Amino acid sequence: MSYQVLARKWRPKSFREMVGQEHVLQALINALDHDRLHHAYLFTGTRGVGKTTIARILAKCLNCEQGVSSEPCGECGSCLEIAEGRSVDLLEVDAASRTKVEDTRELLENVQYAPTRSRYKIYLIDEVHMLSNSSFNALLKTLEEPPPHVKFLLATTDPQKLLPTVLSRCLQFNLKNMPPEQIVGHLRNVLEQEMVSFEDPALYLLGRAASGSMRDALSLTDQAIAFGSGKLVESDVRAMLGTVDLTFVYQMLEAVVAGSANEVLAIVERMSEHAPDFEGSIDELISLVHRVAVAQVVPDAIDNSWGDAERVAALAAAMTAEDAQLYYQMAVNGKRDMAYTPDPRGGFEMLLLRMLAFRPAAVIDTSLSPEQLQAAPAAAVEGGEPVKKPIEQVAPPVMPAVETAPVAVTPEARPEPPVPAEPAPASLMAALATPSQPEVVETTPVESRPAESATPAVAPADLSQLVPAAWPQTLEQLGLLGMVYSIASNCELISVDGPALKFVLDEANASLFNDGHSKKIALALQNYFGRELSVSIDIGKPPGETPAMVAARAARERQALAVAEIDSDERLQALLTRFDGELDRASIAPTDS
Repeated sequence: MSYQVLARKWRPKSFREMVGQEHVLQALINALDHDRLHHAYLFTGTRGVGKTTIARILAKCLNCEQGVSSEPCGECGSCLEIAEGRSVDLLEVDAASRTKVEDTRELLENVQYAPTRSRYKIYLIDEVHMLSNSSFNALLKTLEEPPPHVKFLLATTDPQKLLPTVLSRCLQFNLKNMPPEQIVGHLRNVLEQEMVSFEDPALYLLGRAASGSMRDALSLTDQAIAFGSGKLVESDVRAMLGTVDLTFVYQMLEAVVAGSANEVLAIVERMSEHAPDFEGSIDELISLVHRVAVAQVVPDAIDNSWGDAERVAALAAAMTAEDAQLYYQMAVNGKRDMAYTPDPRGGFEMLLLRMLAFRPAAVIDTSLSPEQLQAAPAAAVEGGEPVKKPIEQVAPPVMPAVETAPVAVTPEARPEPPVPAEPAPASLMAALATPSQPEVVETTPVESRPAESATPAVAPADLSQLVPAAWPQTLEQLGLLGMVYSIASNCELISVDGPALKFVLDEANASLFNDGHSKKIALALQNYFGRELSVSIDIGKPPGETPAMVAARAARERQALAVAEIDSDERLQALLTRFDGELDRASIAPTDS
């Protein structure tokens, strides 16, 4: 007996054997069991997701000699004829080869006649979007009001090309791509019954290569069995698909985390000896970084189907969550840029070098006193295991004492807290670690440290001087940045009752507000005033002005003053008069803006 390929041998013969597409099967099963049948069904989806298979099973359900039901017997004459493709009452048409209007008219010539031996005459038109507009027009009337003994089953991979008049006459079911896990489960069941030995990682490679198509997965499995002489081994399947060995991907990410450019380029050199698909390597890198990010958030959710859970956990511990997100974004953008690179290897190397160059460095905090210096751990990876390397503390140089007159520090004259510096390159960080530079590298953001863990670098402010009118000036002294500063600037201080501060956040700017912003504002106030404070922020309409409103009003006043000064300039007015010119007031801006 000749060999039958897996995709045909394991084509489902009933709805119970179908894998996936539950949202479609449930609707069809309920319609069949409750006798709520439509005259035209349209199945859409990419290749190999089961459009034609579901249509054939539905035809069996409609014409089974045991009666219309969601479970055809599979043994009667009608079921056997449909399964073997010889039923005279199931007319399967490939629209791609019969696009002319004459073909459609010929097809519909006998539509008014009753079926030869079955309950329904069923027209199964595959790739229906290939029909011409004239063919669709010839089909429309029959499709809308067919005889009671006729059912239409249409299938297409491109429903956008169908006329709206056709879509409106059909019940449309959109079949989804199948996830790799679902494909792997079905392949495992098939191979166990076929008594073919396999490795789970090999099945995952096939499941991902199928891109959501079960038919493609079974065809690739057939090819892999032939390639591996009757068995599926991960290394053989990788060689057949041309995918990169994951060992290289692990080593690359570990070298990037360790900051070793030499090792990164050496790994790429070793990879190139195996003629890899560098774009596919980026896919593997994206997948690995995604798994690392998941492991950082939910350690128990690490997928060990590849047998590498320990290595993924080690990478998750060796990098920060911010690094993982940055690497993921760079890899995704790098894949997009591969089309513009003159050579795939060069584009791949540039992606890795970009990860090294733009990796966030430490933050320099110049406001800490020597007593506050703490060693900050820096993670590295050596041999697949995270290694914590503390940054050495460097005491500031002893400066000669200089007698100065005492200076009273008022809240208005209080120096503004330093703004955290941008990430510095490695060369600059090395220079900052010399004895001539008192700044110390701090990897933990200042605002994330508890208030009681550090003594303020300057004397704490007097809380009694904080009144609602002074809130805009106080806000500028807190050193808030980004979204937290934006939230605080749209808050109006309503009352100060001892250590309890009450704010109202402008409801027009509260869409992104959350409890985390409230805690950071409270922490900044506690650090500034040197005491425990209770901060409550309600959302509403401020009765007065928020700092943002004050700043906007000041900007409008400066703009109005600038326009007035331009208008009063005699020389400019003389030029406008002489050359019949017109002043573009929209281009006027204050010099301090």
